Amino acid sequence: MKFEPRRTVRYYYLRFLRLKADPGSIARGVSLGVFIGITPTLPLHTVLLLALVPLLRGNLVAAFLAATVVSNPLTFPLQYSLSWIVGSYLLPCDVSWNDICTTLDMAMGEAPFLDALKEMAHLGRGPLITLVGGGTVLALPPAVASYFGSRWLVVRYRMKKREMQRLT
Repeated sequence: MKFEPRRTVRYYYLRFLRLKADPGSIARGVSLGVFIGITPTLPLHTVLLLALVPLLRGNLVAAFLAATVVSNPLTFPLQYSLSWIVGSYLLPCDVSWNDICTTLDMAMGEAPFLDALKEMAHLGRGPLITLVGGGTVLALPPAVASYFGSRWLVVRYRMKKREMQRLT
């Protein structure tokens, strides 16, 4: 069995379009998934989605699909480096790239989750504030754009589907 990226992308695209929720709920889920996926909160993505999606009345499946698309091993280096650059520029924390790499190694290492959190706490708040602050600034524009884009896409798909059913 070989991996076919086009087929996989099409599968998730159609799965997204066929969600049975209202377009606003799907759009809120996508927007939140994109926002959380871009922020450098990797060990907490699932927890944050499970906590925030019901509060915003978003669609959980759409949120998880969106977070998976924007936050994957191919995008991690770009997301974290841009978060550090933006966070270092905007925030008064003096954090080096080595501090960020140490924080990331602890967060994504093989150590148990609670042990990694304790080790990260010893580094201080600087690296975390820098990453999360920069990531938040980076995540806002794509999250807003994904809300409107996904809502438009779902509404358009459903209108075309209704039109096709009416013609048959």
